[in-house]
Amino acid sequence: MDFRMPRARRVPSKSRLLAGAAGLVFAPWLMAGAALAQSVPSPVVPGPDGLTPDALYVDAGSVTREGDVVTVEGTPEARALARARGHVIRAERVTYDLAQGLATASGRAEVIDPEGSVAYASLLELDSDLRAGVAVDFATRFSNGASLMAATAVRRSDTVSELNYVIFTPCPICDEEGNPKEPSLSIQAERVVQDEALRAVLYRNAVFKLGGVPVLYLPVFAHPDPTVERASGLLVPSINYDEDRGISVEVPYLFVVSPSEDWMVSPQINTEVAPLLNVQWRRRFADGTIVARGGYTYERTFGDFDIDGDGIDDVMTPLEREHRSYFLAHGQFDPAGPWRWGFTAERVSEKALFDLYDVSDPYQDNGLYYGDQRRLISQIYGEYQTPRTYLSVAAFTLQSLRVAVANEDAPGLNIFEDDDTLPVVAPLVEARWEPEGPVFGGRLRLRGSAVALFREDYVGAPILRPELIAAGPTVGLPGVDSRRVTGQLDWRRTFFSASGVRWEPFVDLRADLYSLADLPPALGGESETLTRSRVSAGLDVSYPLVRRFSSGADLILEPMAQLSISNKADLDPRIPIEDSQTIELDETSLFRMDRFPGQDLYEGGIRFTAGTRATLRWSDSRHASLFLGRSWRDEEEPGLLAVVPNPNPLAPIQLYDPSGLAAQTSDWVVQGEFAPSDRVRGWAHATVDGSGDVRRAEAAVDARWGRRNLASVSYIIDRSNPVSTDLNRNYEFVQLTGQQFVVGNWGIAVTGVADLERDIITRSEVGLLFDDDCFRVEIGFRRDNTRVRPSGPSEGVYIRLNLATFGGSGYGRSERRW
Repeated sequence: MDFRMPRARRVPSKSRLLAGAAGLVFAPWLMAGAALAQSVPSPVVPGPDGLTPDALYVDAGSVTREGDVVTVEGTPEARALARARGHVIRAERVTYDLAQGLATASGRAEVIDPEGSVAYASLLELDSDLRAGVAVDFATRFSNGASLMAATAVRRSDTVSELNYVIFTPCPICDEEGNPKEPSLSIQAERVVQDEALRAVLYRNAVFKLGGVPVLYLPVFAHPDPTVERASGLLVPSINYDEDRGISVEVPYLFVVSPSEDWMVSPQINTEVAPLLNVQWRRRFADGTIVARGGYTYERTFGDFDIDGDGIDDVMTPLEREHRSYFLAHGQFDPAGPWRWGFTAERVSEKALFDLYDVSDPYQDNGLYYGDQRRLISQIYGEYQTPRTYLSVAAFTLQSLRVAVANEDAPGLNIFEDDDTLPVVAPLVEARWEPEGPVFGGRLRLRGSAVALFREDYVGAPILRPELIAAGPTVGLPGVDSRRVTGQLDWRRTFFSASGVRWEPFVDLRADLYSLADLPPALGGESETLTRSRVSAGLDVSYPLVRRFSSGADLILEPMAQLSISNKADLDPRIPIEDSQTIELDETSLFRMDRFPGQDLYEGGIRFTAGTRATLRWSDSRHASLFLGRSWRDEEEPGLLAVVPNPNPLAPIQLYDPSGLAAQTSDWVVQGEFAPSDRVRGWAHATVDGSGDVRRAEAAVDARWGRRNLASVSYIIDRSNPVSTDLNRNYEFVQLTGQQFVVGNWGIAVTGVADLERDIITRSEVGLLFDDDCFRVEIGFRRDNTRVRPSGPSEGVYIRLNLATFGGSGYGRSERRW
């Protein structure tokens, strides 16, 4: 409706203006008639709400226009509404100047901007951007949930707003029923300036309150604007206590250089040892990201070197201060096209540095390959991928931080794994290709791989076979170097019978070429070139059966079987076992043609594998399943036996079956999962030998109750090594984590890891917890009794604090660090 009407004309109070009838008011800017006659107006594009920039929508009990000023009025129960330029204004009375874009709202006034932030006041005077020029009893709620309240607010300029007698809180100010409540965390100040150019909120005479109780006063304080994703400033510190370091306080400071680059300096100040300076640099490029962090200190190695227990370190020479540092970096680049590449660079000057200074999360999976727990990897890699082709090329080296021989009396004298016994891998190539269409009616896949490994020092078991284990001292012997090229062809085709039986014949061809150097003295220390091949054919059969019950539950039974025929495996004892040392039989791997993860070990002969999976589903979120399977072969395969680990090179060689596949019958594979509700989930997996003894097993249960109570219990056991030695790999652990809220937002958090093999609790934490979805603080006691700690068992107090809405360090919306 155009407001070209007699001035002061009053619309009857019951004539509410509605969209499509009289509610959409086109209010063009006043222009000279000559200008209108001489110019062609540009097309006006409506906004997301359907209004053009010069349009006004009103919904009120009454509307009055005097010149360019439109006045709409409502009642306390039914406030008037006006919408313009993406903003929504609600109040008992609203006036809007069509020419200047100024607005005034009074009586429970409320303004919502296009980003979703809401401002409240008893009186609002809005400027041409529809932002508060002057406000009385001002309050605003940002789109991220933070609230800001003030007695008065004045907009001093286009970028600066001043508020007096202010309360800011990132926490909810109402409970779940909508009733007002005291915010858990708040800042009360005499004066606050919000500078949009600095993107910061500046406080004078700020008082911090927890649960309404003052805990800190600062004459001056500042934090990023709540709408800022990343801003320079102090982040939340971490505080803990360790017997060797004393009280440790780590205070991170974030420097935001640009939207795509930042630095974080995080010194760890310790009362008993020298500080550790941590620095992190991150840079985001158009097609990738680089993250690098490192730490430095100048301090002696500290730990428990007391063997005889007299309180004096039993070391041959005094421990001197040294330069100690670590460096962890990774980069990932994914430009347009099929190629992507990346790198990792990970090194530490002292193998116990991470444990001594409790460096956070040093073992990460950031590249194409990862070094596993307590092994650092430096690599460079490239990948090429299309719908039918995959190629990867990589090279890497490893640094081990694992304890090879633990000293129970003096952990500071632990012997770590020697890096020279680990290989340098350069290069490692993996390739796959599939033709576009079917071949002989089935799917054809070609695979290829190549690797070259170079090792400085000699390593016996489990790398070398029993026939190659050197007798007597091995100091000074070179490590075996190996190079391998493998090609493989895999063809499969699927048929379904009329009764629903699934038939899948397959053919598998494989050839390996090995070049070995620096073989042990048992073979004369010469180089060898070896070839081997395998031809396999077989059939997979499965028959899913479904039964639906009257209650709506479904029972699915899926028996499955595989028959494969191959020539006998050529497991030449001269070939070192580099990539096939560990195997985990499960429901998936049991039916693979190659059940070992790498290429060095493989199976041949005639094999028959059978299993059954049963699944019961009684709702979308409730189900249970169980799998049971086993494999048989025509004859035993002694080439799959391994040497029992033993630190004594003069001890007689003993063999065992780490894979469960060397005998004619494999281990039983038992696997299941259950979810009786959407709050309880669990799974279990086990391999059981023919006598019924568990070789390996894992199980976990996660449960939630109430709104925030949760617990998780996991169990793992390995009994694959039948002989007890100092390097026995058998283990048994139980881990428990949980939190239980007792009164309101107060609760208890516990974490514990028990080593049942050694009959000790390796890690434990018990803490008092406060969490109200605004901030979380946890104060507790912890004990660390791991074998790798050079300082031995450690006890101390920890404090963990997580805040909300004071600004983060993440790029965009992907991450927030506190």
